[in-house]
Amino acid sequence: MKQAHSNKHCLLLLVAGLLLSATTSALAQTVVPERQAAAENGDQAIKADRPADPRAGNEIDLLKAQLTSQQEELNALRKAVEEQGKLLALVLKTNNNSNTVAVNSPPAASEANQLTGRATPPPEANAEPLLSTQAIREEDKPSPLSFRIGTAHFTPFGFIDLTAVIRDKNLGSGIGTNFGAAPFSNTVNGNLREFRLSSQSSRLGLRVDAKVRGVDLLGYLETDFLGFAPGNVAVNTNSDTQRLRLVWVKVRRKKLEVLAGQSWSLLTPNRTGLSPLPGDVFFGQGLDTNYVLGLTWSRDPQFRLVYHANDRITLGWSIEASEQYGGGANGSGVITLPANLVSAYEPQLNTGSSTFAVPNPHQDQIGKIAFDSKGRRVHLEVAGLLRRFAFFNPLTNQHFNATGGGVSVNGNFELVKNFRLIANTFYSEGGGRWIFGQGPDLIIRGDGSPSLVQSASTVDGFEYQATPKTLVYGYYGGAYFKRNVAIDPANGQQVGFGYTGSPGNHNRAIQEGTLGFTHTFWRDPNYGALQFMVQYSYLVRHPWYVAPGQPGSANLNMLFLNLRYTLPGAPPAEKK
Repeated sequence: MKQAHSNKHCLLLLVAGLLLSATTSALAQTVVPERQAAAENGDQAIKADRPADPRAGNEIDLLKAQLTSQQEELNALRKAVEEQGKLLALVLKTNNNSNTVAVNSPPAASEANQLTGRATPPPEANAEPLLSTQAIREEDKPSPLSFRIGTAHFTPFGFIDLTAVIRDKNLGSGIGTNFGAAPFSNTVNGNLREFRLSSQSSRLGLRVDAKVRGVDLLGYLETDFLGFAPGNVAVNTNSDTQRLRLVWVKVRRKKLEVLAGQSWSLLTPNRTGLSPLPGDVFFGQGLDTNYVLGLTWSRDPQFRLVYHANDRITLGWSIEASEQYGGGANGSGVITLPANLVSAYEPQLNTGSSTFAVPNPHQDQIGKIAFDSKGRRVHLEVAGLLRRFAFFNPLTNQHFNATGGGVSVNGNFELVKNFRLIANTFYSEGGGRWIFGQGPDLIIRGDGSPSLVQSASTVDGFEYQATPKTLVYGYYGGAYFKRNVAIDPANGQQVGFGYTGSPGNHNRAIQEGTLGFTHTFWRDPNYGALQFMVQYSYLVRHPWYVAPGQPGSANLNMLFLNLRYTLPGAPPAEKK
């Protein structure tokens, strides 16, 4: 500011000097000819009226000398004025350049504009350049938990949860519901309720955005505390284990996008486009950490290619980690193997406790195409799943292969403002693992060959932003698994899935209804958000075989209450 006032004073002095010099020059040019004319007239008069005087010549020579001296002084003054004019032009040029740098090229303002995606506004005509820069810098100041290292923008994120789970039967699976294992009413657990408090669903993560040589980079890491729990975890300290949920990097150049790492499966329904960001993936608004029954999902290692044809159509293809699944996880019953093949085939199937021992010679392949209408009022997508299975029978030295797959049709529609309908459907042969493992992929026949199990699922419902602070939602979820029976050549008995005499967790159908709401007390990018959440769900399952004297179904009532504090900070908007 002081420098600006100094420049203005210099300009005023220079202009004043220029005007004074010009005036002096004009006066001099006017006076000198008059003196010359008077001198000439005087000489003529002297010559005419007076006799010749020897001293007259000396006076004339003296006057001429004085006139010559004055002319030299005027020339010197004119040269000085010209030099002052050049100096004034140089000062004006330098001042304009310094103003341009101060307004348009401050490092802090440029960095802030990269974060917000906004261009620097032009300075007001009467605004001081430094004041305009300061205003821009304050406007584009990033959130407290966002920071930059070089050209990369780092955004830590997460939330802290305190969750209460109340079930009218003791499911014993923690805050995540083991859908396929709801206890029957004639069991001990079917006559005891559970009330549990937990902070396991609290989440921590880090997002990194950068732009390198015209390529957009996005790195994403997300963790929670639902990892492996030792047997005494609930006795004293509740030292829940941190678990990896998501870790991936995405590279985009123009219309082509490549993702590698562990992400939500491409088969998981999207809310918009084919974005892997959790906010663009549909897994419900509820509090159950196993989400909604009937949802097709996985968080697995994958390599994904996505092509953005235009603003409305997106195509994707991914190779994702496969698993030959024979039931046994998330409440599903394990398939029954032929007696002579138990020892040989158990290591070739994942039954919920095989970790990474299953060979899995093939990876799953998923393709999807998504359409989003203008304004994001309608989202439609169609996905296809391709699976291949391979087994070896050591008793006969035979190799067996099978090819399975599925198709998914999903969509959400904003019927009226803030009210959205949701419909997700999936049908498969050999895709039971993708319905949260509620049923097996296949059974094994007596000769060791695989036979695929047909399965289907759906999640339908609505989400309504009733007020700016209150979200209300409701879902229906269902899963169906067709029986698949084979004959054991060793004893002539039935084996497989859903046969007569099969376990009570060979489920034919499981259904769940859910209602809930989320109320936000306050939200501020500088301080975070505080929310209260409620979810109620009713679950019922029907097994294929009901033993005499046993209930024909099992049901479960569940109530979730949650208080959540969300950390402040927000990443830059992602390019769609």
